[in-house]
Amino acid sequence: RESSLSLNISFSEDDAKKVHPSVLALGLKYGDNVVSGGNSRAVAMLLTFKDFIRDYHTPAGKALSRDLDRALKQQIQFLIDCRPHSITMGNSIKHVRHAIANIPPEMNENDAKTRLYSVIDNFISTHVTMAQDEIVHYAKMKINDGDVILTYGRSHVVEKLLVEAHEDGIKFKVVVVCARTKEDESKELVKSLANHGLECVFVLLTSISYMMGKVTKVFMGAAALLSNGAVLSRSGTAAVAMVAHEMNKPVLFCAETYKFSERVQLDAITNNELGDPDDLILPTSWVLGKMERSSLSDWRDIPSMKLLNLVYDLTSIEHVTMIITEVGMIPATSVPVIVREQNEVEN
Repeated sequence: RESSLSLNISFSEDDAKKVHPSVLALGLKYGDNVVSGGNSRAVAMLLTFKDFIRDYHTPAGKALSRDLDRALKQQIQFLIDCRPHSITMGNSIKHVRHAIANIPPEMNENDAKTRLYSVIDNFISTHVTMAQDEIVHYAKMKINDGDVILTYGRSHVVEKLLVEAHEDGIKFKVVVVCARTKEDESKELVKSLANHGLECVFVLLTSISYMMGKVTKVFMGAAALLSNGAVLSRSGTAAVAMVAHEMNKPVLFCAETYKFSERVQLDAITNNELGDPDDLILPTSWVLGKMERSSLSDWRDIPSMKLLNLVYDLTSIEHVTMIITEVGMIPATSVPVIVREQNEVEN
């Protein structure tokens, strides 16, 4: 990937001694987009932290809580250099560092490591695995016989919801919308749903104004929920939500509460992530019945042309009907309330 941030990292022999091998491998996977998605990136990072903690040894005369936090910062910085961290990663890092800071000075190293293993495992179980089960439980209440459900991209919790609703005997159809980029996982989603026996329709993002009239509900995943009620998600989500809102179709986002953030953002330009520009180019296309190279294949040879591939976009609170979380179904205006309660529990 030309835009992989890991290509710009200077990596000396001294750096190699500071970065754990598991962290190095994960960082390169981040940079090459092998590991993607908010939950996948956060869980992979937490499991990598367990490897790092296992191989960590407190230097003589140092306190574990302080030295381990310092060493962990170096690992975190490498991951951020490979790819900017997501909201889920930031909240996971905050939780782990808080647990490290609360380790009593008199606790021996092995007990401290065991305690941190338990903290990490409990975080994954509570905020990801069990949270998704609860989200599916609440979301299934919103699916009825005869519904036509539209989804965009591939959210694992939405996929789990649709499969379980089908297995529970609810009769409905699914419309899967594809953005037609290399990073889009819609094809894998529609294949998975079809293999489970669901009746699916696969359409391009440009067709949603036509398909939305046949849809009864829209279910989508989210990368983050901001304090002003806006939803940060894969690029194209805002367009789907906007069309659904204009046609009076309910837009429901499925998201774990550890994706909630204190941050406020009004548009997708002030803070975003740049993807590989070549992901916007199809290698070949049909022209007059013949397969030909894309007209943008040589875009680098045109000095005045630049390709901008934004990874995320922002869905306004006006276009969000409901957010389904593990604590229940809430309006977007309740995001800051959840954030405040989480901070109180953390403290």
